[in-house]
Amino acid sequence: MSSAARSTPATRLAPSPAEPLSHQVLAGLAQHRIATTSQLRRMLRPDGTRQLMSRVLNRLRSDGFVDCTVLPDANRTRTKAWYLTPDGARLTRDLPVLRGRPPYPITSTMAASLKTPHTLAVLRAHLAFAEDARRLGHEHGPWDWAPEVSHSIGEGERIVADAVMYYTVAENEHRRKLRAFVEVDRTTMSSERLAVKLIEYARLHQYEAQPAGRRRQAASGPAAWLRWYPVFPRVLVILTGASRTRLENRISDLQAMVAQHPLVTALAREVRLGAAVLEDLEQHGPARDVWQPLAGGKPRPWTDL
Repeated sequence: MSSAARSTPATRLAPSPAEPLSHQVLAGLAQHRIATTSQLRRMLRPDGTRQLMSRVLNRLRSDGFVDCTVLPDANRTRTKAWYLTPDGARLTRDLPVLRGRPPYPITSTMAASLKTPHTLAVLRAHLAFAEDARRLGHEHGPWDWAPEVSHSIGEGERIVADAVMYYTVAENEHRRKLRAFVEVDRTTMSSERLAVKLIEYARLHQYEAQPAGRRRQAASGPAAWLRWYPVFPRVLVILTGASRTRLENRISDLQAMVAQHPLVTALAREVRLGAAVLEDLEQHGPARDVWQPLAGGKPRPWTDL
């Protein structure tokens, strides 16, 4: 498992303006791999201007720490997606907010072009939660979203979550810390392959790591995931990239997997599982009744799955 989940996230509503914006931009790109100018502004300076963010990015590019690729756009606008250069990646290696997190930098235009669509969709999901948190007075900032977190599920196999989210619900004097594995589906894989991801989470839920050299034994000790999480995170599937009918069909396929596969059925008895459409999160907010419980029931907020 990536050590991102081992670190206690620096939970805050937004980065402090007292910190140099250039340092925050470098840390943000190290954390999230690639981001557009607009996404970086919304993440780091939601009340700032696009011009401010553009000046910082252009200065960092002149210094050789970041570079960009231009996204294809039907409207012929030049939307830039930014990523760290090798020098920028080295510079961020010891930043406190990233301590213990292995580097997965995108350091070439070719790599950026291959990773951009999915990475930006995952970041869109994070921004929807972050903006909802600011509106509600909850806590969820740029460092509370760890992309590409990997766990062993045994037999030499691993599951890689698109992100692990840390979120604190603050209501009056009551604070509730929530965690979630996030999967973002752009409808680029078959519906069956997406549903099979639930089996992998069910395997993670049951998996017990065995000491090196010891033969596999019957279940007797604590599950391996307890090394990193006090409770097993919710599993949130966020869909985009197709018609509403097609996305709803994929959600139905996920619900069928929960109902029919014994491992996933057992997982759903103990873990909250939900699915939603990314555009609904962006338009209405994740705290609205836009999540379909995969175990069945009426749509509800993700916190009430």
